[in-house]
Amino acid sequence: MEETVATMKLLKDIRILEFGAFITGPFASMLLAELGADVIKVEKPGSGDPFRAFRSGLYSPHFQAHNRNKRSVALDYTQPEGLATLQALVKTADVVVINSRPSVAKSIGIDYEAMRQINPRLIYCAITGFGPDGPYADRPAFDNVGQALSGWGSRHRHGDDPRVVGPAIADPVTSYYAALGILAALHERDLSGKGHLIEVNMLESMINLATEPIASYFDSGKPIPVLYRGAMSQAYNLTCKDGKRIGLHLSSPDKFWEGLCRAIGRTELIAKYPTRMDRAKHYEALAMELNEIFRQRNRDEWIALLEREDVPFAPEHEIQDLADDPQVRHLGVFYEIEHPKYGTVKGTQPPVHVDSTRLEDLRPPPDLGEHSDEILREAGISPEQIARLREKGLV
Repeated sequence: MEETVATMKLLKDIRILEFGAFITGPFASMLLAELGADVIKVEKPGSGDPFRAFRSGLYSPHFQAHNRNKRSVALDYTQPEGLATLQALVKTADVVVINSRPSVAKSIGIDYEAMRQINPRLIYCAITGFGPDGPYADRPAFDNVGQALSGWGSRHRHGDDPRVVGPAIADPVTSYYAALGILAALHERDLSGKGHLIEVNMLESMINLATEPIASYFDSGKPIPVLYRGAMSQAYNLTCKDGKRIGLHLSSPDKFWEGLCRAIGRTELIAKYPTRMDRAKHYEALAMELNEIFRQRNRDEWIALLEREDVPFAPEHEIQDLADDPQVRHLGVFYEIEHPKYGTVKGTQPPVHVDSTRLEDLRPPPDLGEHSDEILREAGISPEQIARLREKGLV
């Protein structure tokens, strides 16, 4: 019988050791786990990834979000016998993923040079906040630090409200670049047989994500206004009579602007703002005018009118609305999976489809050390050695 993509798993022969905490390392390795890689999460006995305890217990939703499809081994590799055991695991690995300050890995003997001596074919991905060296290298870095330093945060702030909105951005963006670098290195290794050091940092990742406003600044030499993208893209978030909101993105084709004017019964605006640059120049005034117009009808009424005129729009969902959206239901975005200890775990399906098939067969996020014995046995550690490690509190 021909093997399907769902059971084949594109990265089925790749084993990844993840020394991850919080988001960047765990999310990068999870992206590869969802493509079929065997990801082994190496954690400290007793506590594990700090995200485990972000809420009470050791299985917080924050941990679950970034750690599905993995196995967990609890191993104290800061002690000599534990480090020797880890080295046995490294011999079986294709990739190591670590997110920590540059000095941390070297201080405990899990840096690239140490691991390359054990496994010359290893792809070692080091994720940091600011790079391996430089004036900021040993500073701590979390998501909002990356957003602030890269200029990204300034692009998504209007006024001086000190509160931060929205989910993490800098962390997962860095994870995506890390996963991309790992995949490229694995491909090259197939050709050369050589391992590689992949270095990805949050600062460069976020600067790269802002490539469009940066290119605009380089072109004009002038600071780019916060509302510049919305104006040039003709994007609006409008509030309806019932308090619900709609997002529009008209882009550059005039037909979408003309369709909107017909939908709202204001065709005279076509002549008033005939070109995209006219609309961009008067973006703030036009946004206020459209907002007042949309307050005159409930959202469902506007949806019917906008759909009839083929206007690019979407209802602005809140998280609790997603499961009821017809397209989300059609795609089967959410899954339920059973964990033997924690029961039903819900989450989002991997978004990658190959040959019209979703990559399935998901594992729930692991309990701390849930797979320790099987992982160590796979690395050639005897039951007697495992028992001795456990007696010493190293497993």
